[in-house]
Amino acid sequence: MKKKFKYLSLLITSLLLVLTVSGCGSQSLSSQNVMENDKKSKTITWGVKADTKLLGLIDVKDGKEKGFEIDLAKALTKKMLGKDATAKFVTVTSQSRIPLLKNGNIDAIIATMTITPDRKKTIDFSNSYFDAGQSILVKKGSAVKKVQDLNNKTIIGVVGSNSVQNVKKFAPKAQVLQLPDYAQALTALKSGQGDALTTDNVILAGMAVNNPGYELTGKAFTTEPYGIGINKGQGDFKTALNKALEEVQSDGTYNKLILKWFGNVPGFNYKEVLRK
Repeated sequence: MKKKFKYLSLLITSLLLVLTVSGCGSQSLSSQNVMENDKKSKTITWGVKADTKLLGLIDVKDGKEKGFEIDLAKALTKKMLGKDATAKFVTVTSQSRIPLLKNGNIDAIIATMTITPDRKKTIDFSNSYFDAGQSILVKKGSAVKKVQDLNNKTIIGVVGSNSVQNVKKFAPKAQVLQLPDYAQALTALKSGQGDALTTDNVILAGMAVNNPGYELTGKAFTTEPYGIGINKGQGDFKTALNKALEEVQSDGTYNKLILKWFGNVPGFNYKEVLRK
């Protein structure tokens, strides 16, 4: 119960931030240089997930954000601003992350966000930092073996994600149930409110680790390149970010983080996402 309350509190806090900042008069983002501001403060503020095991999850024991995206954000911060720089984290959801970025509450989004043409109309992206693929999570023994089996069944997804729309392309007769976050979506699957939960395979792998009665089924049916979201008009920041990404890949930091977080996940081939 405490864990559910924590996630609900995070969601409410994020939404209140959006509403509060939207109602305040402030200097427009177009007249601010994020890179210059971050150099002065020696800090980059990242929007991260709080409910996505292996990628971005708040540890209930110490209240700190942990995961691959958290560690990658820390490494990128030091590459961009120096070894004494600080990575600050603000928890976001799939529906709050872009509004928080546009309002200036965060400098960048590193929160399992796929680079899509529609999103690129609103914000800019770094080069891809992770290549995921969408899949489905089911209870072991389920009759659902592949995405096409979801016709006339209920698929669970998360508001603000493009996952459910992707499933409808393969199973147009599927019924849809969308919930605010992954914790609630998984609870709905466990309680029988749907036949499968869909999102990117790497997120589902994290769920399967903690829930041995559930498994990924079928092959990934999309390619989901994750990118770091930044506001338009921030060319200096984008250039520095892409350079830092190249550096963490070339010096081996990236692959060490992949091995750390995904090296022992059953059913997930971490070697497929390593980078040279």
